[in-house]
Amino acid sequence: MQDVASSVNFIDLTLMSILFLFVVGFIGGLVSGFIGSGGAFVLTPGMMSLGVPGTVAVASNMCHKFPKAMVGAYKRWKYGQVDIKLGLVMAASAGIGVWVGIQIQEMILAKWGQSGSNLYVSASFVVILVVVGGYVFYDAMKTGKSGSEEKTCALALWLQSINLPPMMHFKTANVRISMWFTIPVGFATGMLAATIAVGGFIGVPGMIYVVGAGGLVSSATELVIAFVMGFFGTIKWAMHGQVDIRLTLIILAGSLFGVQLGAIGTTYVKEHMVKVVMGSIMLIVAVSRGLAVPRYLTELKLISMSDSTLSILGTASFLIMCGALGFGALIILGAMWKAKRAETAAKIAGTAVL
Repeated sequence: MQDVASSVNFIDLTLMSILFLFVVGFIGGLVSGFIGSGGAFVLTPGMMSLGVPGTVAVASNMCHKFPKAMVGAYKRWKYGQVDIKLGLVMAASAGIGVWVGIQIQEMILAKWGQSGSNLYVSASFVVILVVVGGYVFYDAMKTGKSGSEEKTCALALWLQSINLPPMMHFKTANVRISMWFTIPVGFATGMLAATIAVGGFIGVPGMIYVVGAGGLVSSATELVIAFVMGFFGTIKWAMHGQVDIRLTLIILAGSLFGVQLGAIGTTYVKEHMVKVVMGSIMLIVAVSRGLAVPRYLTELKLISMSDSTLSILGTASFLIMCGALGFGALIILGAMWKAKRAETAAKIAGTAVL
């Protein structure tokens, strides 16, 4: 593994790239505090769009994750949204998933090099973003149109009805379920986090649709899992020289501001809006990462494309990535402003009546 680590080249940082990373960090933190996914599905592609190798982007992202997640989890715990017990139970199996995910990355690096790793990260992003993002967006739109309250899905209700000891009660989530049904969700969360630094793609939907927790509690509790995974994953990646501390500090500086603002936003919006934001950004980022795949396939000599075509696809990927960042921030800040305005109007009307 020493040869793999020593072959990694960290990118040169210019003023523009530093500013871009700071903005990416801010919006990633904003999204993270709002939907609890860790924001890595914005941060990892954002770094890769600047030419950062996939493993370095994943490792550096994981390094910045645990202090940011700690801030976000504390902020939302004060709002009564975090189920600490559920988070710690999920984190236990997620730790094993992190170890397995890193082992897979190491094997790919050793056999196919950085281009193979970049292809693996990007292809994984596209598949997971389209499948999970599409379903979450569909579910959010269905709930929003019906105007009904968020309901526990049939799968979660069925699993909760199975009495398979040890049974666990999670007070904040208001869920009683067998510990064995939390294990696969936690494991998948950890494995995905180590593979592409995005455990929330599985963790948040898993807690909603498998465990049966509400959207706000799931997104908040995921931050507890992200903290544990980020801490131990960082140690593992750092031992192999994959963490670029410069990238970590820049995105962390931006994300620490964003995560607190995003957490505040959850107190002003309906639960289905969390799903709308998550699903929308996932689908946009999927397009961005999909346009980057041909370059890695060409580098591996699996297909043949001209440099000009690859350059056009790379530019389009970067612009769509920027569009996803702006779109995510617009949805979150717009929802916060709309809800805050409605709250202020209600207070004024109440005062007038008195």
